[in-house]
Amino acid sequence: MSSRAYRKVAVLMGGPSAEREVSLSTGRACAAALRDEGYEVVELDAGPDLSARLSEIKPDCCFNALHGRWGEDGCVQGLLEWMRVPYTHSGVAASALAMDKERTKEVYRRHGLPVAESVLADKSDVMSRHVMDAPYVVKPYNEGSSVGVYLVQEGANSPPQLAEDMPDTVMVEAFVPGRELTVSVLDDRALEVTDIITDGWYDYEAKYSEGGSRHEVPADIPSNIRELCRAHAVAAHKALGCRGVTRTDFRWDEAKGADGLILLETNTQPGMTGTSLTPEQAQAAGMSMGALCAWLVEDASCDR
Repeated sequence: MSSRAYRKVAVLMGGPSAEREVSLSTGRACAAALRDEGYEVVELDAGPDLSARLSEIKPDCCFNALHGRWGEDGCVQGLLEWMRVPYTHSGVAASALAMDKERTKEVYRRHGLPVAESVLADKSDVMSRHVMDAPYVVKPYNEGSSVGVYLVQEGANSPPQLAEDMPDTVMVEAFVPGRELTVSVLDDRALEVTDIITDGWYDYEAKYSEGGSRHEVPADIPSNIRELCRAHAVAAHKALGCRGVTRTDFRWDEAKGADGLILLETNTQPGMTGTSLTPEQAQAAGMSMGALCAWLVEDASCDR
């Protein structure tokens, strides 16, 4: 432990977002891995008293295992900057930017990365008419993990009726057929490409339920598509100003070859549960869950 910068680690988990339960799973898994690596770990359910709890605990750094709003959008990062507590993953600006799907797409476009056509629209407008030709997808522009995602099939007679908890402004995005691919980036280095195989739509249930999806890593895809995915993921990570680990999601229409590959989003706090993609990719690259979590802790800092 003498060569390590930090000894006492507070794992921030839970929180008030729509992804609370997934965050608790991520936090528990990361806390266990860090304990196995020899760290003193305090599991901390992030609530309104977070700053007071951190003042009491006095951790050497925070491992950010929060998902969704407040934990992944720059808010908790700003608190930690204010308190001068080193933390993992991306900083304030990159976290806020990557959480806003439309602004993320603007950055992708400026850097020549391929994206699907999309518009921001009022929730009421989306429920009253088709704002673009089907098939299309409706989703919050500032949530993650497929929370509140609606797929409107080609030939649908009526527009989708969205849940009450959907935001007043939503993203409507052209549906891209094909395979769901994803790449994690660690320290500006792409790990593997995973092909996510499901029987239906890759929604929240498919992501986080046992047997909800099957992960093929490395993906059985042509070498040029594999390298393009990896290069695009690194480019997205750097363009958004991310730190630590991220995961960028793609859709690939095989019929169009390289022209059929588009970026969906970059996750600055990828899941680290028993069914999560990033730990699997790290394992494929020869890095255990414990080594991955320890690397993230030792990479922690302020001013990210």
